[in-house]
Amino acid sequence: MSYNPYAYSYPFYPHGNSQVYYSNMLRSNQDQFQQVCDAILRGINREATAQELYRQLADLAPNLEHKSYIHYAMDGKKAHLTQLSNLYYSLTGTQPEYQIDHVSILNYREGLQKAYKTELEGYQEYQQSAMLTQMPEIRNVFRWAQSSEQQNAHRLVSLNNRITDFGPQPFVIDIEEATTKNSTFRTALWTGQHLQLTLMSIGVGEDIGLEIHPDLDQFLRLEQGEGIVRMGDSKARLDFERKVSDDFAIIIPAGKWHNLINTGNEPLKLYSIYAPPQHPFGTVHQTKADALAAEEEHH
Repeated sequence: MSYNPYAYSYPFYPHGNSQVYYSNMLRSNQDQFQQVCDAILRGINREATAQELYRQLADLAPNLEHKSYIHYAMDGKKAHLTQLSNLYYSLTGTQPEYQIDHVSILNYREGLQKAYKTELEGYQEYQQSAMLTQMPEIRNVFRWAQSSEQQNAHRLVSLNNRITDFGPQPFVIDIEEATTKNSTFRTALWTGQHLQLTLMSIGVGEDIGLEIHPDLDQFLRLEQGEGIVRMGDSKARLDFERKVSDDFAIIIPAGKWHNLINTGNEPLKLYSIYAPPQHPFGTVHQTKADALAAEEEHH
């Protein structure tokens, strides 16, 4: 998804005599001129800081849908930063000086919530800034940014509502019911700092895929279906093999190559515990193909 600034009706890239014209109009009221310049600088700082926050969110995004929107929002922040900087230069004849305020986030859900709060604050601030002058060329810049903040806030709420990860808060669930009802290849149900619980559904004739986790141990419990688990010290030497079915538990030590194949006639339903976590907070892979695509992008 790409960001298209021309979808809005507020272009403003002053040049030539317009710089002197707008600046002289405002300078006739020095207080108003200073208020407008200060508001533009606050907006510049806000957009630059928001870009950094969204960059962190993009790194933590659990799937391609979330990552795509976040990159879209980042493009919007870049467009507003450019327009506000051009406006500041057109009024003052100098380049704006600003700093990026670092916003620390512990996990993806917290990041979405902080971004939502930032967008609401930006909406209110741009609304007030637009009232500082009657000049439409300046007011429209603030209004465009205000409209974008509102749209981002709505989308952030939508993204947050689609997260099914309940970590790192205290959590209780009927794990057998949740596991058998799950129809996704992988869904992160709870992600904390030291442990992660995921639900998995492996289709008939399919497998998890040969993999290794060098630095974490893994626990699997089957709630439905039949399969074969294989483990070994190399891809070509999977010398540990066992038949498994519902109620079986599987322990996979760190550094062991392993695979689980569905050999039954119904989906293999299981839950997996990683210590420490293996997948991004809020991960949802509808299919194995989605999981492989996410892994390739990560690497």
